[in-house]
Amino acid sequence: MAGPKTKTRHSKSLDGYLELVRAFPLRPIRTEKELDRAIAVIDALLDRGRLTAAEDDYLDVLGDLVERYEDKHHPIPTDDLSEAEMLGHLIEAKDVTQAEVARATGIRESRVSEALSGKRRLTRTQISKLAAYFRVSPAVFLPAEPLDGGAER
Repeated sequence: MAGPKTKTRHSKSLDGYLELVRAFPLRPIRTEKELDRAIAVIDALLDRGRLTAAEDDYLDVLGDLVERYEDKHHPIPTDDLSEAEMLGHLIEAKDVTQAEVARATGIRESRVSEALSGKRRLTRTQISKLAAYFRVSPAVFLPAEPLDGGAER
């Protein structure tokens, strides 16, 4: 039986979560400086590779806060972009390479390259992985639907 000084896995996880909150509180992002710090925290967590459940929860909430700020202050014009152009834009905006995207998402680098060149369409699974990595809605990779329901004249 564990003694009083032995921490459970849950309490260690909670301690890690609280440490993250102390370092960068989960509050609405209001400035570019706060955005830059939030992105640095996100990148540091993603660089760790395997995260605890608490770290994953923290990352999820922080990603939502970043997304809310960016949607308001840095909207991505999705109306006229193909999925290849959107992927290229996201790679450039995050300042990563195709190889880094491939490693982080588990999508082969050749598939990322083919998607960027327009030679191959992204699958739903790939779109989900890319959306999670870039912290965007999967809808940004989908073509805009005409307002009239698709009827062309």
